[in-house]
Amino acid sequence: MEKSNNESENIKDKGRYRALTFIKGPTLAKEKDLEISKDEIPTWPYLVRKEFLAAIICTIILIVWSILLDAPLEELSDPTMTPNPAKAPWYFLGLQEMLVYFDPWIAGVVFPVLIIIGLMAIPFVDFNPKGNGYYTFKERKFAMLTFCFGFHILWILLIIVGVFMRGPGWLWFWPWQEWDLHRIVAETNYDLTNFIGINSKSFLGFVLGGAVVIGYFFMGMTLPYRFMKARKSIALEKLGMIRYAMVSFLFLSMMALPIKVCLRLVFHVKYIWVTPWFNI
Repeated sequence: MEKSNNESENIKDKGRYRALTFIKGPTLAKEKDLEISKDEIPTWPYLVRKEFLAAIICTIILIVWSILLDAPLEELSDPTMTPNPAKAPWYFLGLQEMLVYFDPWIAGVVFPVLIIIGLMAIPFVDFNPKGNGYYTFKERKFAMLTFCFGFHILWILLIIVGVFMRGPGWLWFWPWQEWDLHRIVAETNYDLTNFIGINSKSFLGFVLGGAVVIGYFFMGMTLPYRFMKARKSIALEKLGMIRYAMVSFLFLSMMALPIKVCLRLVFHVKYIWVTPWFNI
């Protein structure tokens, strides 16, 4: 009798469950996020359905367009005759146009690498606590303005110039002007130090040109930093010294392109800094 009672108690003990501890605080499982407005709707299926329909409509338009209109192809290629002007595909014309204003090593290697590095650095320099999904002008004014200026104004503008305004001999033609194969323009360009009578290839010209380029980046990074620090800018505190230096260097490098374009087209300045290795 006692043995059967002990067995029943052991069975009861084995079937018991005990709570090890209690965790205080709000539960992670919520029926509805309090931050979501009642006017918001789920992405699926409402947004995805509209995007899918828009993709179908665009595809139909492109198919009909390609059937009705012939592609503007030129005559068959002739290996004995080089076209004038010899242009790259439209998506590379921005790089080809930059060759007019910069050394080939700068325009073809340094600037594309800086663009890639800048895109890779976006998650690192972004201090917005809301994370992904808030790419609105209100949330990221500086980022949106910088991207729109760099892409829509600089890059797209260079492509438009290369397509419509560069004719035979890579000379400048306005859209209403007819391309003249025999046009000759006597354009004399000067290095920056030539304006003060110093040979740009001399040691003194090398020092002065380097001082201008280094001074541009130094003053462009120092003056805004001191201005923002004097006003106790919250953005500067969130960025920190390393991220501020990275953002300002990339921004100044981007602004160097329109500055050099204006110097070349208005003042006929070819290079600012001439070195044995590269020219800027």
